[in-house]
Amino acid sequence: MSSALESLSSATAHRVMPMDLYREGESFKVRLDLPGVDPASLDVDVEDKTLTVRAERAGVAGEDIQWLTRERSTGTFARQLTLGRSVDVENIKADFADGVLTLTIPVAEEAKPRKIEVAHSSETHQVDNEAEKSEHGSAEQSEDSADKKIEDGSSEKAEHGTAEQAEHKAEVKADERELVSA
Repeated sequence: MSSALESLSSATAHRVMPMDLYREGESFKVRLDLPGVDPASLDVDVEDKTLTVRAERAGVAGEDIQWLTRERSTGTFARQLTLGRSVDVENIKADFADGVLTLTIPVAEEAKPRKIEVAHSSETHQVDNEAEKSEHGSAEQSEDSADKKIEDGSSEKAEHGTAEQAEHKAEVKADERELVSA
């Protein structure tokens, strides 16, 4: 799957665990509202490319309770996200504060854009006398042809590298678009 993160949750999870998902610098941030959830009940795990968040909100129980209105959901809830290939699943961080679970999911190193330096070199050949010039004249022409081919090949590689970079940027942008639709 080409997306970096994709939501796989039910309508109930959306209501009970509302989520914000955005990219900030070199990581994705997932913020889930979990008011009234015991932090000890939180469980966040990754299996294959699926990240699952489970939480439990205990209800009020007792024989003397007569419910007039009961709108807060109780029980165990789960929310799942499918992680794409452009995230670093080994370095996901989770923090729970003020009823909000924040997951920080770093972009994988291989998915980060990077600049590739193109090496450029040239050789200078000097001929000391006319005799050597006439002897090596045809050799110099062959070297010039070879140098031209090398230069042409270098520019083709540079163009190919630029195309690869453009393709990579397009993949990252596609991942971000799919994240926004999650």
